[in-house]
Amino acid sequence: MLAGGGSVPAFIPSPPTGVWELGPIPIRAYALLIVIGIVVAVWLGNKRYLARGGRPGLITDIAIWAVPFGIVGGRLYHVISDGQLYFGPDGRGLAAAFRIWDGGLGIWGAVTLGALGAWIGAKRAKVALPPIADAIAPGIALAQAIGRFGNWFNQELFGAPTTLPWALEIDPEHRPTGYESFATFQPTFLYESIWLLGIVVVLIWADRRFNMGHGRVFALYVALYCAGRLWIESLRIDTANSILGLRLNIWTALLVGIGALVYLLISARRRPGRESVAADPAVSTTASGDFHSTSAVESDT
Repeated sequence: MLAGGGSVPAFIPSPPTGVWELGPIPIRAYALLIVIGIVVAVWLGNKRYLARGGRPGLITDIAIWAVPFGIVGGRLYHVISDGQLYFGPDGRGLAAAFRIWDGGLGIWGAVTLGALGAWIGAKRAKVALPPIADAIAPGIALAQAIGRFGNWFNQELFGAPTTLPWALEIDPEHRPTGYESFATFQPTFLYESIWLLGIVVVLIWADRRFNMGHGRVFALYVALYCAGRLWIESLRIDTANSILGLRLNIWTALLVGIGALVYLLISARRRPGRESVAADPAVSTTASGDFHSTSAVESDT
């Protein structure tokens, strides 16, 4: 609804709180949803990796490395790209930069350092990383779809004011400067969550239909996510650094998306089909350091 302009009931009310007290322990919706997303991603990734012929439990072992790296990377990207929120005039201060439960994980940093953690885990397990990335890609998208609801609980990262029937009602204390007279906004968290659920469906279908491998499922996930993020990012009104008049995240989505698409096309031409996945820990290593299976099971997931 618009102040002074009559009431327009919001289709989506914001939660009254994002924290529940369990005795002396605060249970924060943002953190809880991230944990649920991680568990679901590992479960789905393990299921898909087993269908590819991989050994049980490997995805969980990889996650032990990938998840902490991903969380650190996500927070680093957020703090660096939105440094004015913490270190600028009236900033929240250094201590707030470490309060992940208050919100603020950049997917670009999470995927980048998460991939590094996954590479370390794969190296230690002596298995190839691309099949793991392809197996886990739909799970990552699903985890993001779940985690985006943390922004709903925190009343953050919404879009421009709107009176659409599915508008999101934001409490006065969470409205940005200059938008105090507006009460309902674009629910960008919901748009992104729906887009990510669609990506999950597309990835699983494409993997079955085209027998994708060599990291192409993961590349398709990145390309599709970036395409949706370009539109969603353009709706947001939260403070963000800009380059040539465009938000930093729009440039990031554009460049990363193009890179993923180029890799997808080149890889499909040079390495068609799906690589073998070791069904046991035994692998051989070539002189170049690439891992290859000594026993394998081809499977259409």
